[in-house]
Amino acid sequence: MIKVNLDYVLLDKHMSSKELAKEVGITPANLSILKTGKAKEIRFETLNKLCEVLDCQPGDILSFTSDEVSEH
Repeated sequence: MIKVNLDYVLLDKHMSSKELAKEVGITPANLSILKTGKAKEIRFETLNKLCEVLDCQPGDILSFTSDEVSEH
């Protein structure tokens, strides 16, 4: 499972979601979908811009955790 850690990065960078959306060139609604983990995908272009604006690495924004739930 991919977890989105944008809230933590925003806190660390002292930036609001609204500011980030404007700098990246996406709508606040789309940023919210990404932040809450409801996005099904992210474009590399968007990820590049997020990393550029936040001066961070993709691994600072996204992390992977194994899902312990077994499927039958």
